[in-house]
Amino acid sequence: MQPLKYALPPALLVRKRKLLLLHRGRLSYVQLPMNVLTTAGSEPHQETHYTIVIPVYNEEDVVGALLDELSTVVSTWRSNYEILMVDDGSSDRTAEIIGNRFENWSQGQLVRLTRNCGQAAALYYGMKRARGQVVILLDGDGQNDPRDIPKVLAPLDQVDMVVGVRVERQDSLARRTMSRLANAARSRILGDGVADSGCGIKAFHRRVVDAFIPMRTLYSFMPALAVSAGFTIRQVPVHHRPRSGGKSKYGVRQFLWKPLLDLAGVWWFSRRRCPLAAEKS
Repeated sequence: MQPLKYALPPALLVRKRKLLLLHRGRLSYVQLPMNVLTTAGSEPHQETHYTIVIPVYNEEDVVGALLDELSTVVSTWRSNYEILMVDDGSSDRTAEIIGNRFENWSQGQLVRLTRNCGQAAALYYGMKRARGQVVILLDGDGQNDPRDIPKVLAPLDQVDMVVGVRVERQDSLARRTMSRLANAARSRILGDGVADSGCGIKAFHRRVVDAFIPMRTLYSFMPALAVSAGFTIRQVPVHHRPRSGGKSKYGVRQFLWKPLLDLAGVWWFSRRRCPLAAEKS
C-alpha cells in the first residue's frame, strides 16, 4: 500500500476519496461521496451557534454583492457562526469569487460539487454538513435580503422552524401565478398551513434537519415534512427583490408540474413516517 498523503488522526486516514478506517487492528476502506470536490475556508474549532447555508449555481453576477450584504449582518453577531456556500457545479467564476472573499473570512467555507446536482441536492448536502445549533437558509440569487435574517431567528425560542413569506414579490406574473397555484394545492392537501413554502429564507433548529428527505423538490416541501415529523412552524413576512443579474434556473416544470407530481409521494410519506424518537432526560 502506498504512503498516505494526508496527516489525520491514526484511526481516520484519507487517500483518494476513500476513508481508511482502523478498528481493532483491522484496516478497511469506505468510499467517500463522489459529488464533493473541494472545500475552502477554515473549519470552526469552537462550538458553532449558527450555520448559514447558501446553494449557488452560476451566480457570478450577484454572489459578491450577496456576500457583502451578509458580512454586514453577521458583523454584529457575538455568537460563533459558519457560512457554507455550496457551489452546485458552476461553470462561471462563482467559485472563484467566493474563494477570494473567504480568504480573509475564517467563518466562510466553500463546498464545490463535481457536477451540477440541482438546488435540492446542494441544499440537502449543506444542511447535513451544518455544525450550527441553528441552520439558516438563503437563496444564492440575491433576491432574499440578508437583513431579514434577524426576523426569522427571533421566533426560534418558541417554535422549531421559521419560514419567510415573500411580500410584494418581484417576479413575473407567470411565476407568481404558478407559485400561488402550487402553494394552494400543497397547503390544502398536506395541511401544513404555509402560504409560501418556496421562499428561500428559512431558519430552524438543527434537529429539524432529520425531518427532511433528499428529493428534487425539497424546497417546496420542507415545511410539510417538518410538520409531519411533529415540529412547530411560524411564518414571518420578508422582503423580496428583483434579480440584479444572472438568470433564473427554474421554469414551469420546476415551479408547477414537478412539485405537483411529488405531492402524492409526500402525502403518502407524511402519513406513513414514524415519529422522530427522543430519549427521556
